[in-house]
Amino acid sequence: MELLDWIVLLLYFIMLISIGLWAYFKVKNSADFYTAGGRLPWWLSGISHHVSGYSGAVFVAYAGIAYTHGFTIYIWWAFTVGIAVMVAAFYIAPRWARLRIVSGIQSPTEYLLVRYNLPTQQVIAWVGTIIKIFDTGGKLAAIAVLLNVFSGASITFGVLLVGFVSLLYITIGGLWADVWNDFGQFIIQILAGLTMFVVILIKLDDGIAGIVTLWERLPEENSYFFHEPYTVWFALVMLVINFFSYSGGTWNLATRFISTSSGKVAQKAAVLSSILYFIWPLILFYPMFAAPVFFENLADPTLSYGKMVMEFLPAGLVGLILASLFANTLSMTASDSNTVSSVISRDILPVLFPRLKSLSPSKSLSMARITTLCFTVLTIITALNSGHFGGVFGLMITWFAALLGPIAIPMILGLLPAFKKSNGTSAFISIACGLLAFAALKVFPVDSLALEIGGPTLISFLVFTISGFLNRAETPEEVEQLLLSLSKPE
Repeated sequence: MELLDWIVLLLYFIMLISIGLWAYFKVKNSADFYTAGGRLPWWLSGISHHVSGYSGAVFVAYAGIAYTHGFTIYIWWAFTVGIAVMVAAFYIAPRWARLRIVSGIQSPTEYLLVRYNLPTQQVIAWVGTIIKIFDTGGKLAAIAVLLNVFSGASITFGVLLVGFVSLLYITIGGLWADVWNDFGQFIIQILAGLTMFVVILIKLDDGIAGIVTLWERLPEENSYFFHEPYTVWFALVMLVINFFSYSGGTWNLATRFISTSSGKVAQKAAVLSSILYFIWPLILFYPMFAAPVFFENLADPTLSYGKMVMEFLPAGLVGLILASLFANTLSMTASDSNTVSSVISRDILPVLFPRLKSLSPSKSLSMARITTLCFTVLTIITALNSGHFGGVFGLMITWFAALLGPIAIPMILGLLPAFKKSNGTSAFISIACGLLAFAALKVFPVDSLALEIGGPTLISFLVFTISGFLNRAETPEEVEQLLLSLSKPE
């Protein structure tokens, strides 16, 4: 990287901190800090939901898959996410917004106390928080790898840099800082992504036809929709996992819906996010698909995108690309920190220390900032030790995706009247069985990636559904009323 690239990156960091300072003066209480006071417009919520759904790991772990396996990465990731979010737009997203209106929730696990019971809520809150430490750590490690490729800076320096910037602006600005950073990074990402797209088309020297003729230069199987080990079954597994994740099982994405003013606004936000997932990754992934044409037999395919940027872009544009990658990662890590902090301060700490339930608004805001800081520090420590968990891909896919389902199933299905018979016992047993399945698959590995990733989710879903079907007890009145209020259109 040259001086101009560092200047571009510095300007981006200044923009981030400025957004955080601006947001600081908009945040008056914990509701502002965690849910923007329920005032997010649909377009800002939709863009934020979209860009919060992926991080710099896309340009490391996913770039490596695009290099070795080609088009299948779009099919099993972006396309399945697009379908999942579109379904969520009509069945799940509006219910999150109505929850805040009806119950005044600030965290996505807060409603579980009424829907199930205190033990179930605490299990989901604790286990989910621990899982997010691994997931967010993987994202920090991913951007550190890219910074290492671009500048030669150590992985440790990269993790500390991105972690510190994230910690600084999200701690002072809360959700408002997060979503406006999302919007800013969306603009940067479009500029950077289109730049790379056009540069690669020029380098291929086939004009616009290069979009099609590229595949003639690559191994035939790189154009397949499904390419071992990413089979049809794996794509179906990821579709199910992505539904539970992007509809709110990944807590920061639920917050995007919770923070809107009505169910209709949340629905429009989800539809916008879905459309972006169908379209934008096709442009974003194109340079990654083309990487084998320019760099054959890379020893480490995860470095392919970084190598293309360094090889083909002039000074200044390298900094723009890196800024967009930082923006991707900071968008996700900051929103994770904000949302997990809400779970810790609203659902975990008041149970451990009951006096915290009666804090004044100003002290509640201080506690929100302290818990956000502490969670971010833990993710930095995890990122520095990512190699112990299978690297970036191991943290992002093998650990997070496999563990997400057991936690997300009671959260998402608990919003739907069809599952009202599945009570706290159903939720608790389904989580336990899912986690046991995850442990068993680690102890006794299988050859199928689909089974490794999807097994825990499938087990949890079956247990949750069947136990509810077998339950003959009356549904508590407060649960009936809650589900009825969530089903009423505005």
